[in-house]
Amino acid sequence: MDPISKVQHAQHLVDAPACDMCRRGNSLDFAFSYAFQPIIDIRARKVFAHEALIRGPQGEGARFVLDQVTSANRYQFDQACRIKAIEMAARQRITSKVSINFLPNAIYRPEVCISTTLKAAKQYGFPIDRIVFETIEGERVDDGKWLAEVFREYQRIGFMTAIDDFGAGYAGLNLLADFQPDIIKLDMELVRHIASRKASQIIVRGVTGICRELGILLIAEGVETLDEYHCLQDMGVELIQDYLLCKPLFEDCLEDIEAVLPL
Repeated sequence: MDPISKVQHAQHLVDAPACDMCRRGNSLDFAFSYAFQPIIDIRARKVFAHEALIRGPQGEGARFVLDQVTSANRYQFDQACRIKAIEMAARQRITSKVSINFLPNAIYRPEVCISTTLKAAKQYGFPIDRIVFETIEGERVDDGKWLAEVFREYQRIGFMTAIDDFGAGYAGLNLLADFQPDIIKLDMELVRHIASRKASQIIVRGVTGICRELGILLIAEGVETLDEYHCLQDMGVELIQDYLLCKPLFEDCLEDIEAVLPL
């Protein structure tokens, strides 16, 4: 779809009537907030994106919030997360891309359920081509075909898409053969101690080559040591998200990139 058609399609969805779940949806009975962790392009020495990570209203960990999510409020929670992430990103004046985790199992019709997100982006003046949707960590998705269908619709509208934990569970080569996202995030177990694990190095080099051939960006997350950082750098991995460089910042975002990058 060309850029003009994407804009027209997105506007059509903004104007579309809400689905039954939206109309019948109740407000959440608990509060939450976000921390933003940068995804850093270590070659260009700039922030590529910030991932919006769910937190409690006082900075409590994600589990504090997720333990309050049930089958009854899952849809409302997913919709509320999208709106709040966009609102906070706009308020923080984040100029990079913003990665938002979503619950595939909370989506009924992707072309309708996305309308709330588009309305929030319009309300807060946040361009949709700077929004990345990625599956929430630990969310079990049994139907890879369904996830691919959701992602295709998001790409058609103009969002970027990311597969988290690539190499673990459903997020493997079978899904990649059916759907090519904009971004793949390596499973942290592949990154852990990679400098001393030859097998992990071979696998990551292979995934790096696949991504290059398919035009997919590759992010390594969970980097905790300089040895891991330099090993990945030597293998051509340019996008890093880790505790080594910057931990998630509660209701804040990274501004001084040079303060966190190694020389």
